[in-house]
Amino acid sequence: MRSLLWLCAGTTCVISGLLQLRAQSTDSSELRHRLDEKVPTWIRVFNATGVSIAYIEHGKIAWTAYYGEQVPGGPAANEKTLYDVASLTKPITAEVIVRLASEGKLALDGSMAPDWIDPDIKDNPWSKLLTLRMCLSHRTGFANWRYQTKNVLTFQWEPGTKTGYSGEGFDYAARFAERKTGRAWEELAQQYVFDPAGMRDTSYTPRAWWTGRQAKPVEVGNRTKWSGAALLRTTVSDYARFMISVMNNDNVTREIARQRVTVLENQITPDQQTVFCEDSPDPSHCTVSAGFGLSWHVVRIGGDVILDHTGKDADVVTLAVFQPGRKTGIVVFTDGPDIGHQIIDKILGILYPNRVYRNTLW
Repeated sequence: MRSLLWLCAGTTCVISGLLQLRAQSTDSSELRHRLDEKVPTWIRVFNATGVSIAYIEHGKIAWTAYYGEQVPGGPAANEKTLYDVASLTKPITAEVIVRLASEGKLALDGSMAPDWIDPDIKDNPWSKLLTLRMCLSHRTGFANWRYQTKNVLTFQWEPGTKTGYSGEGFDYAARFAERKTGRAWEELAQQYVFDPAGMRDTSYTPRAWWTGRQAKPVEVGNRTKWSGAALLRTTVSDYARFMISVMNNDNVTREIARQRVTVLENQITPDQQTVFCEDSPDPSHCTVSAGFGLSWHVVRIGGDVILDHTGKDADVVTLAVFQPGRKTGIVVFTDGPDIGHQIIDKILGILYPNRVYRNTLW
């Protein structure tokens, strides 16, 4: 799972904005052509299996691109290839929650205790402090996963007092939503996110249509447990459709849309800002702040706002980044044995050639 340093990523240029800089200099079709020339070589050099990319422009999918193989030996990566997107599951889980909240069916700031307390923390009074907002903004006090605390869910600090990345928090939020609504999580996701966004190739749990489409070895046995934090399967196009729906603030109130881009705790230190801004055209006027809103990592560079999230497991690295005000963004899924972030670095060098942004990644 990625580190907090990687999560504190996604910055842009103080003068005109990362995505605007790209648009002013190069047509998006030319960017696609450059990727066609470069990515096959990068796949060989960095021992990747496959790469899938979706590019969003003017609030629509401008193009998609597929390189390498779905699994070693074929078939080729294609528009139907399903990826385990790791932590890119979290923004989808959060969107289900905030859309339920927008309908008044859940409260982001009410205690979850009357409806759900994990048995591991039932005797800890801090359990009554937990809210959905804390879960979605990584402020529960939980470790990332309970296996890191001897397979027992444990508070590391009082909920709401500081930020600490936690997949357990997203599982907690989703299980609360099930109990509060009396409906299965996958059913809620289908109604509130998948169907409205036109996502026909996305699910938290195995489906018959997964067969022959996965971009990683099929799991041993039939997994029936889902996670609100990881393991979701989707295509690069479906995830782009999801991001477009988020950009458009579909089915959320104006206030919740505002809260989505509001950072609860700035994670960028003064020293980090200085280093990040060294490659800015105007370092003396470059400002950087970043932290979590409602799941998305929110970055502000001057007056520009960027939302991003990353995902990493042993055999997959993923990135989603967009600028809602400009209706532009990218989705990159990669897979391979012990895959690293090098190919995504290279792709960003073409799609987003801004050193301030790239200095903050990983």
